Formats: sequence, structure tokens, C-alpha cells
Amino acid sequence: MSNVPLPALFAKALTSASEAVNLPTIEDKTQDLVQSALVDLRQLHSKVAALSLFSQNESIEDISTRDLVYLTVPYVFAEVQNRIKTTNRDERMTVLTQCQRHMRSFVSSLDMFEMISEAEHALYSQKASTIQDATKRRETKIKQFKAEKELRARIDVVRKRRRSTPIINQTPTDFDLIISLLPTSADEDEEDDSETDEILREAVLLLLRLNYAQAHSQLESLDQELELLRNAPPPPPSQPPVDERRGKSKEEDDMWKLDTKNQPSNSGPLLDPSGKPLRPFTILPAGMSDRSRLQAQVFGPGHRLPTMAIDEYLEIERQRGNIISGGGPQSEAEPTSSEQLAIDAEMDGTAFGETKAEEKRQKDENWAQFTDANPRGAGNTMNRG
Repeated sequence: MSNVPLPALFAKALTSASEAVNLPTIEDKTQDLVQSALVDLRQLHSKVAALSLFSQNESIEDISTRDLVYLTVPYVFAEVQNRIKTTNRDERMTVLTQCQRHMRSFVSSLDMFEMISEAEHALYSQKASTIQDATKRRETKIKQFKAEKELRARIDVVRKRRRSTPIINQTPTDFDLIISLLPTSADEDEEDDSETDEILREAVLLLLRLNYAQAHSQLESLDQELELLRNAPPPPPSQPPVDERRGKSKEEDDMWKLDTKNQPSNSGPLLDPSGKPLRPFTILPAGMSDRSRLQAQVFGPGHRLPTMAIDEYLEIERQRGNIISGGGPQSEAEPTSSEQLAIDAEMDGTAFGETKAEEKRQKDENWAQFTDANPRGAGNTMNRG
């Protein structure tokens, strides 16, 4: 076990995880970052366990402010592990099961220390996917979203009061947020400053509440994906190698070809005793005069020649309205109808803005009702017999 301090080790793992979030999972660079973060997180988890930073016999007040942030280790572990690339169903199910275990460990630890109020516990423990009423399901999602948004805003305010480590990334992630709240050397110098300690403690507690809300949402998604994988049809039987399939296909094609390489010359019989052709042949009219007559009719007076130029045809079609005009860079720069409606709805204080805001609200509500009543893929009836 290395002698790297806990904050530095955690920051190293979070930095790799943050960089991997915005990259495609399938890329080798992403998987290298994921594996590097997992190695650091396993080492960090072992150190936290060896130091006995958290005990079931303690309350949240007994945990020092500098150690509180390490309660997020199981949550980060699950988030990073969920980015592992898998190639088949069994591997993916194994990864999902491990993610579930880490997420539940994180949730149970916060419940054990009674860090979450009863109201928040009741709100986040509701699984929106199990609510049958579409209106109640939508209301539950909105409440959970607003609660998470409020927690993020409060964390940002407390971070500014603390003058914590700034977030450098242009598109910060939740991992960057945890990095900014890790204890620093400045915190050690100000250990006796009660005000600084209280600000840091408040920020970390808010962060834990935010991760608690996100953990419940992730657990619901993990449960749904596992259920889909368990009910998925078995994989198709393994096929022979591509080269073997190509060779077999070529043999079948050669069997039905009349002009194979090993056919006899044009001399000799045309058919064998069983009636199988022995060489290529062409069926022609009985007399050569008929052949010449048919050949002379090719591109004869009966052949239809063009009656107008292409530009004339396009002009006629344009006049009929069969050609769509516009588009291009100028059309791309203009807002769509939905974007224009959103812009008009933001004109607060005007009758026009209120009208557009109500129109946008009704449009969003109608779309939400439609998507609830018509899940994705419900209309796909192809290949179902």
C-alpha cells in the first residue's frame, strides 16, 4: 500500500473519472482512465477501512469534517464502474450487480448516520417507474429534480463562502465538485478556525445529500436495466468464422454456375445423360435472319427520346410546388418553431410573453402525456408475426 495521502489519492481517482465522463465508453482511452480510477479507488477504500474512519457506534457529530468527504467513496466507485465496457450480457449483468452493491452501501451508510431527513428519504425512495398514475409520476419526478437543483445551488453558495478550490473544467462534472471540497493544506493551517470548519462541513453535508438523491435515481435505472437483461432473448448460436462461411458460399455458387473453370471446351456434347449442362450455351432464334431482324430493331423508331431538357423539367416541377426551396446555412441559423416559442415565452412582463409561456406550457404538457401513454418502441410491430 502506497504512502500517498488520502486527499491526493482521492483527487487522482476523481480526476481520471471526470475526464472519462465526457468520452465515449467504447474508446480505449476511456477504459484506461476508468481502470486507473478503479485502481486508485480500491486502494483508497482499503486505506479508509484500515484507518477505521467510520464506525457504526458513532454519530455524524463524531466524524471529523476532514473525513466526511470519504463517505462518497462507494458512490464514486459505482459511478466509475458503470463505465466499464462489456461485450456480452453476462458481463454487463455482473457490472450492474457490483454497481448496485456499492450504491446500496453508500445509501445505507448515510441512513445509518441519520444524515437524511425523513422528508428527503420519503421523496427519494419513491421509484417513479412504479407509479401507475402518469400525473403523480410526473409530479414525483419534478419534485425530485427541484430538490436536487436546490441542493446544487446551496453547495455553490457555500463553496464561494469557503473560497474552495476552483473548478477548472469548462464542463464540470460531479467528480469535479467533490475534488473542490477535498481537504487542502490550507484547511490544516486553519484547523483551529471554527468558522472555516463549519463552512466546509456544511458544504460536504450538502454534497452527501445530493449524492444520496442521485444514488436512488441510479439504483432505479440499474434495476430496470437488469430486469431487461434478465428477460432478453438468448444470444444467437455462434456462427463459423467468416472465411469458412465465405468458402462454403463460394462452393455453393460454383455448383450452380455454368461457366466454371473446370468445364470442358465448346466441343463435345452439350448435356450429360442426366440432362445437366456441360458447357455454356445461348438460346437463339432458329434462323440467323431472325436474329439480324431483332438486332436491327434496337434503338429503332419506337425508342422514346427526351422531349425536354433537365432544366426545363425542373422549372416545371418548381412551378408545381414539388421542389422544396430554402435550407442551407441561413436556414440553419434561424430558430425552429419550438426554439422561437421558448424565446417568446421568456419575455416576462408582457401580455405576448405570458401568452407564449402558456402556449409553451400546454405544448410541454401535451408532449409529456403523449410520451407517458406511448413508450418508446410501443409502435414497432415489425417482425412480430
